[in-house]
Amino acid sequence: MGSQNYLSILMALFLCSCYSHTSAQNLPYKAVNLGNWLVTEGWMKPSLFDGIVNKDLLDGTQVQLKSTKLQKFLVAENGGGDNVLANRDSASGWETFRIWRVSDSTFNFRVFSKQFIGFDSGNKLVATSNSPSNPETFQIIKNRSDPNKIRIKASNGLFLQAKSETVVSADYHGPTNWEDNDPSVFLMTIVKTLQGEYQITNGYGPQRAPQVMQDHWNTYITEEDFKFMSANGLTAVRIPVGWWIAHDPNPPKPFVGGSLAALDSAFTWAQNHGMKVIVDLHAVQGSQNGNDHSGARDGYTEWGDSYIPDTVAVIDFLAQRYGNKPSLGGIGLMSGPTLGPNLDSLKKYYQQAHAAVRKHSETAYVIMSNPLDHGSKELLSFFGGFNRVVIDVHYYNLYSDEFNNMNVQQNIDYIYNQRASDLSGVTTTNGPLSFVGEWTAEWAVRGPSMEDYQRFAKAQLEVYSRATFGWAYWVYKCQDDHWSLKWMIENGYIKL
Repeated sequence: MGSQNYLSILMALFLCSCYSHTSAQNLPYKAVNLGNWLVTEGWMKPSLFDGIVNKDLLDGTQVQLKSTKLQKFLVAENGGGDNVLANRDSASGWETFRIWRVSDSTFNFRVFSKQFIGFDSGNKLVATSNSPSNPETFQIIKNRSDPNKIRIKASNGLFLQAKSETVVSADYHGPTNWEDNDPSVFLMTIVKTLQGEYQITNGYGPQRAPQVMQDHWNTYITEEDFKFMSANGLTAVRIPVGWWIAHDPNPPKPFVGGSLAALDSAFTWAQNHGMKVIVDLHAVQGSQNGNDHSGARDGYTEWGDSYIPDTVAVIDFLAQRYGNKPSLGGIGLMSGPTLGPNLDSLKKYYQQAHAAVRKHSETAYVIMSNPLDHGSKELLSFFGGFNRVVIDVHYYNLYSDEFNNMNVQQNIDYIYNQRASDLSGVTTTNGPLSFVGEWTAEWAVRGPSMEDYQRFAKAQLEVYSRATFGWAYWVYKCQDDHWSLKWMIENGYIKL
């Protein structure tokens, strides 16, 4: 009888312990992403990019240049490593150049194979340098009445000119009347832009960027927002951060210090309002996907083995600082990688980063994002080899042609059928917890009603609530109403 009582007491203590742990974690989380705050993206509200001089010529802007005289596009022959010619009737990859911004009016041009355009000893234009210096730095001068018409001044003081289809050189003297028969006049077409942390800090420059960013961090998200979120049923926030936060207060230029103090405040506010903080490494050195939010300078995805030590060091920094904070919900190792053949590098990184977290905390959840360019189950067994791990998936009824012609009901059916199946596939009994780390109520339907949005949001809430770690809406606030959870709540489009 005594032994039975002893066992009963042990069982009660065990159950109490399990209940307390689950209760403390509040799983599954109902979360929202605080995007546009500590990692800049272009759709913040209000926009910070409008105050930049030549805001259309930020790092990563892709341009095509057409000689007005020859009516031919400039091309880096063979994609790079060769001469620059003016002999193309149409433009695609080899005829598209990515800007590196040096100042408000001076730039480098990076070509398809990642070399930089410059001029040789005979002033002939070539794309052979792997790093930009004086010969690879050019001034862009716009025509005031037609800013798409430009002249390009080389560091030797002379202008580029398309002498013929096979000779482009930096040796044109004198002024211009901007006539089309002037060989130094080019038509510039911007085909793509980036608006991320690198673009905004380098755009404003070292004198203005620190104050612009500090004002943004101080006002974009405040404790009032945490009060609002908690009052409306949210239990956690997912906060994107960039690798430069680990180097605060003096990160490598052009990044500026100050985001670490804002993240510290977020932990205090979360604690004050009964919420958790999921810290998500959204931007890694080298860029994991080339997108605005990845901290990329020019949109190339260059993260790989050589960047693993530095990226692990960022996670180690975050885990040491926040790993034992009571309001920590988890640490995300990398958001939305699209790494092609670099899957082995990602596995290696995840192993080392998980170990870095465990150095500082045995209980913190470690969140691993499935590569967006691989199947959602590809790393499932790999993730299962770790303790207290979460698999992060992102579900948008956007960014794919299959959604472009779906009507309202087809989108909703897709959530209840395909998304439910996808989520079930990564939600296992003994494997990692599942987390829909990004989703939104915006879609590709034309002219939907308020009721349509409400039904679409409700369907996603019903399905994504089955994720064992929870979900996080993208985003708390931005310039687009239906992407903004705050607006959706205030205007009755969504109820949590």
